[in-house]
Amino acid sequence: MALTKEQKTKQVADIKAKVANQKSMIFVDFAKVPSKEMFSLRKTLKEAGCNLKIAKKTLVRIAFGQSNISYWNKIKSAVPGQLAVVFGVEDEIAPARLSNEFAKKNENFKILGGIFEKRFIDKERVLELASIPTRNELLSRLVGSIASSMTSFVRVLDKIRENKIN
Repeated sequence: MALTKEQKTKQVADIKAKVANQKSMIFVDFAKVPSKEMFSLRKTLKEAGCNLKIAKKTLVRIAFGQSNISYWNKIKSAVPGQLAVVFGVEDEIAPARLSNEFAKKNENFKILGGIFEKRFIDKERVLELASIPTRNELLSRLVGSIASSMTSFVRVLDKIRENKIN
């Protein structure tokens, strides 16, 4: 079904607003993915502070042009089929990680590339980003490392005290 000019203008404005608020973007091809699974992906992304926008490539190109994103030619070559954009609004890494987890379950869902730190990145770099642990995991590892050092130090001091008493 063809979109009216008013609907297209509204979609371009919506994409521009999301581009302005994003920290990272992941481009995905969702052809042949059942709508039920796409709804579950949207729900998962929303819980993580991300958005999924399905739009025509032409409208995305226009929105990027109006948002001064100048590397559409790189993006266009990486996007052969239908296009969906996963926007990371709160976390830069969450779109890559969640898209990668979903792609592992659905072979029809393909990661094509993305934009991270205002630069276009290819699929391999997106997969590298997806392998980075979450912020909470990194913080817990840091706390564990600090706590294990202190615990070991206390045990050594306790052994020294026990040897002096005996």
